Amino acid sequence: MKKILIVDDDPGIRKLVDATLRSDDYQIFQAESGEQAIEIARAEKPDLIIMDIMMPGDIDGFEATRIIKSDPETKKCAIIILSGKGQDAEREKGFTAGADDYFTKPFSPLALIKKVEEVLDK
Repeated sequence: MKKILIVDDDPGIRKLVDATLRSDDYQIFQAESGEQAIEIARAEKPDLIIMDIMMPGDIDGFEATRIIKSDPETKKCAIIILSGKGQDAEREKGFTAGADDYFTKPFSPLALIKKVEEVLDK
């Protein structure tokens, strides 16, 4: 069973992504901050992390991505950034931080499912 971690400070977005991806093939975890995402990533070693950028606290999604990707324990976790910021500069910043892909909100649930399947099948 593949593990997916959904990271977003908005409980509505977490619930929507969870409902979109909910299946017997995935075990889903949720985090509401960058700090919590790093803790769960280290404890659970998810196959995929769906990461928001703008979150409360000292660690935003870019920094959480950098930390997760630079840690030997979690560097193999695939990360898809899911953000309302779709400008090229933001996308570039996401890829520089180590993200494997970048998805913008609002998103198509079917497109997200397809992207998740692509990333997990690699």
